[in-house]
Order: sequence, then C-alpha cells, then structure tokens
Amino acid sequence: MKIPLSNRLRACCDLIRPDDVVADIGCDHGYLGIHLLTTGGARRVLAGDVNPQPLESAIANAEKFGVRDKMRFYLSDGLKNIPRDLTVAVLAGMGADTMIAILDAAPWIRDGKYRLVLQCQSHRPQLRRYLYEQGFQIRRETLAQDGKFIYPVMEVVWGPTTALTSGGYYISPALIQSRSPLLPAFYQRILDSIGTTVEGLRLSGSPKLSEFEALLQELKEMEEQIHGQGM
Repeated sequence: MKIPLSNRLRACCDLIRPDDVVADIGCDHGYLGIHLLTTGGARRVLAGDVNPQPLESAIANAEKFGVRDKMRFYLSDGLKNIPRDLTVAVLAGMGADTMIAILDAAPWIRDGKYRLVLQCQSHRPQLRRYLYEQGFQIRRETLAQDGKFIYPVMEVVWGPTTALTSGGYYISPALIQSRSPLLPAFYQRILDSIGTTVEGLRLSGSPKLSEFEALLQELKEMEEQIHGQGM
C-alpha cells in the first residue's frame, strides 16, 4: 500500500534522522509518522492532535500500515500533553500565529537537545523573525511544491544566533544555501508581492513606504545569488 504523502510533508521527513523520536504536532491522518516508520526514517513517533477525530483516523492508519506499536497517540493542544522524550517536533500545515502560540506555550522546547521542523502556511517572515528573537536559528531550509504552491520547510535549532536582515526574514540565508531548483520561482513570487505592496503604499502615501522600498531593494540585490544557487 502506498502512503498518500504530499511533497511538503515528504520534505519535512527529509529533515528527520533514523534515530529520532518525532513528535508530529497536529498529526491529522498520521501519514508523516507512518511514512517515517515504514521507511526506517525515525525510531518512534509521538502523534498529537487537538481534535479526537483526526487522532482516531491516525490510529486506524497506523494499524493499517503495521506501525501501531511504534506510535503513541495524544489528544493535545500543541505540545501540552506530549512527553518530553522527543528529539524533534514537526509542526506542518499551520499558520505562523498558530505555530508561535504552540511554541510560546512550551518554553521547555528552547533547549539544544530538541530540533524543530516547521512547514508554515502563512506569514512566514513573521515566524522567522519570532524564531530569531526567541533565540532559535534556521539551520536548514528547503522548498517543496504541491500543485501551484511552493512551501518552505525549515529545520530550526536553539542556540546562539544573530538576527536576520529584513530581507532575510523573507529569503533566509539557509534557503539560499539550499540550492533548491524551486528557489528562483519562489523568489520571484516574493519579489512580485513586495513590489505590488510598494506600489500600493506609494499611491496611498503610507508612512511605511520607505520601509518596504528598502526591503524591495534588499531583495533585488539577492537576485544574482538566488539565480546562481538555483541553477
């Protein structure tokens, strides 16, 4: 049986190690954890969801694919009820506000023995800024495409860090270093979006115009590096 795993979740799995104990937060159908266990990509999975129905679906799927004995299931709001013997927590398919709330409610995760794998659906610059303000850093970041959408997926660790520039919160140094073939297209979408914002601010006479003009200029200065890495 083939596990119906999206490209964005597969990219999350690629950042997991075979000896990891993975906490899949907001596990939904459980396919991420099931894929890891059936491929030897993780040692054990702690699957959590805030709603009982998806959790029941994940349990049924784990039984169907023969990995029920390597998974534990928790009705949990974020990390609240998850045992702390994990090595990596995966938060995928959520917006930045939800991720930030989950991390704020679990201050114990700010520890070098844990890693985070984050696949954020919206407001990614705000998430990156939050991470760096809280003492995290993006160690690796890559891109995955499902349909017409391109999703960043990042591995985050706790430790000494230096804040990113404004442009770095949109295109992180780790993402540039990824050499992802999707990077030029992702970059162009961001550039177009910020360009549209600048035009709107210019027409409205907004006091934020200078801030976004500087951001746009910084992003434009990344072009040679972006296209060079993406080739």
